[in-house]
Amino acid sequence: MSCPQGKKALPRVTLLLLLSFQLLVTPVSKANEKMDKSYFLTTLEFAVHTFNQKSHDIYAYRPENVLSSWKEKVNFPSVFSMRLKMRRTRCKKFEESLDTCPFQKGHYLNSTFICLFTVGIYPWITEFKLYKHECS
Repeated sequence: MSCPQGKKALPRVTLLLLLSFQLLVTPVSKANEKMDKSYFLTTLEFAVHTFNQKSHDIYAYRPENVLSSWKEKVNFPSVFSMRLKMRRTRCKKFEESLDTCPFQKGHYLNSTFICLFTVGIYPWITEFKLYKHECS
């Protein structure tokens, strides 16, 4: 008993469709990871900026280390939490190049903080919301 040519092709077409769908899914998930990383960087910038605005110090702080970070398991908005070791710099709060500003030498009173920030991001309108900010 022989099968017509079209009937043999059906399983092959189904297999090709399944494989092509699997190949399409992989790059999308990697793209989301890259997008999350870029959102994390802007969220980190927002957290540091907020810390400096709320600080009563005339000098700016910037992260010395990112101790830990994670994306919260919520669907809307994207929420990132991070523990940062913040250290006082030689620059005043609102100078331009805080990213490259050197840290103050020596260990002065309150020159280093360990802070936990939780920040929500609405990327389509470039809006951030600080949910939690605790420093010790």
